[in-house]
Amino acid sequence: MGVKGKLIASLEVKSGGHSVQDIFHINTHHIPNISPSKINYFEIHEGEIIKVGSIVSWKYNEDGKEKIVKEVIEAFDHEKKSITWKVIEGDLLELYNYFTVITSSEDQWTTWTLVYEKKTEDTPEPLAFMGVVLDLTKDIDVHLLKK
Repeated sequence: MGVKGKLIASLEVKSGGHSVQDIFHINTHHIPNISPSKINYFEIHEGEIIKVGSIVSWKYNEDGKEKIVKEVIEAFDHEKKSITWKVIEGDLLELYNYFTVITSSEDQWTTWTLVYEKKTEDTPEPLAFMGVVLDLTKDIDVHLLKK
């Protein structure tokens, strides 16, 4: 069994946490246009945008390399502004036995929680991936403030 970990990071967003979450809840397909340097591609394979059981994939840039992640939406709570994405395929599963991404918002904050189990003790913490989602959040905030 690998080493389990959890990383949590919160960013203050000037546009309001609810507005950032609305991008993920309603306009997910616009994210590659909002943050093209971070997200190259988004596709819904099964289901609809942000419905429990939907399967989606993303191509993203991490440390100058294009990577892919395919996820199933495990939970969605519109009132709590929270989405739980379980990784089912992609680059992250080369290093981790399981990987879950939880995004939530409250007032002026957006929080990202990464829950994972490393395949080996030498596997690095997913700090680069956390950097991608934090940079993505900043890009979304800037986009919303331009409106």
